[in-house]
Amino acid sequence: MLVRRGVRSGLFSIVAVHSTVCGPALGGCRMWHYDDARAAMRDGLRLSRAMTYKSAVAGLPLGGGKGIILAPDPSTPVVRGRRADALRDFGDTVDALGGMYVTAEDVGTSARDMEVIASVTSHVSGLSRKRGGSGDPSPWTALGVESAIGVCCERVFGSASLHGRTIVVAGLGHVGARVAKQCANDGATLLVTDIDRSKRALTPALGARWIEPGEALSTAADVYVPCALGGILDHDSIERLGAPIVAGAANNQLADDDVADLLAARGVLWAPDFVVNAGGIINISVELEPTGYDPRRARDRVCGIANTLRRIFDDAEARSESPLAAAMTLAHTRLAEAAAAPRNPFI
Repeated sequence: MLVRRGVRSGLFSIVAVHSTVCGPALGGCRMWHYDDARAAMRDGLRLSRAMTYKSAVAGLPLGGGKGIILAPDPSTPVVRGRRADALRDFGDTVDALGGMYVTAEDVGTSARDMEVIASVTSHVSGLSRKRGGSGDPSPWTALGVESAIGVCCERVFGSASLHGRTIVVAGLGHVGARVAKQCANDGATLLVTDIDRSKRALTPALGARWIEPGEALSTAADVYVPCALGGILDHDSIERLGAPIVAGAANNQLADDDVADLLAARGVLWAPDFVVNAGGIINISVELEPTGYDPRRARDRVCGIANTLRRIFDDAEARSESPLAAAMTLAHTRLAEAAAAPRNPFI
């Protein structure tokens, strides 16, 4: 982990690298307010670990990392006039790692921010199409989530069709709003919510019904789709869960890994988040290929999340274990294979 205080903004930047066994550590740059730096470092380590497993399960030649810019205030992530300085300072931190870590957009940052970071380091992905990148990764993440929801419905209800299914989407950010729109287009009955009440304005266009954030988890539905921040599924909250399927874009949905076993014991099919939300990183991996970016190739590979998830569910059933355990076994198998291969230059 590398922690530096920016010479321009005075704000702290953190880069956590969990693994480079499969390749350079890829992970987004999160601009977020934390109560203290220790919480930010713990979050960075936790998220970088998830990125390692996400890339490994997806079969990508990438490791896991995460970047964080510690914002000074929760209501205004960076005081006006200091944002560009904070981004350049973060770019200096990325560049100091010499290619071990490649950054991308994440919560609180955008493709435009990546262009600012790219002014001081070349180790940036998710740039605009004009800059030779693939642009906003959120449509690809949403596509992967939609594919995963279909596989889960296929497993539980016998059909991948979302027509007539009641789906709760919690979190209407860049990814969640797109997932909601795709589910609505697929004929689902849609219930949506967000802690940002201004997002309620999206409901007419979606043909959705707004529910309060505190009701989302317990509302009777076919699928619960968490697309906000993580830690929502714990020993207490799962007792209130109103859907037999949980599949969403939020990272680190489980407060503890043992919650996966509790969900399985309750007959709830939980799709491991780091499998479901891999569409963005799969798209970026195509961008990093020597042959250049091809959106058709990216789409085919993102849709491959469906087959990966089917394999995980099959393995979990065959071994009488949770989907999390099956996904982790697949990840560790691929990491071991990569470790046994010729040594990569980032180790």
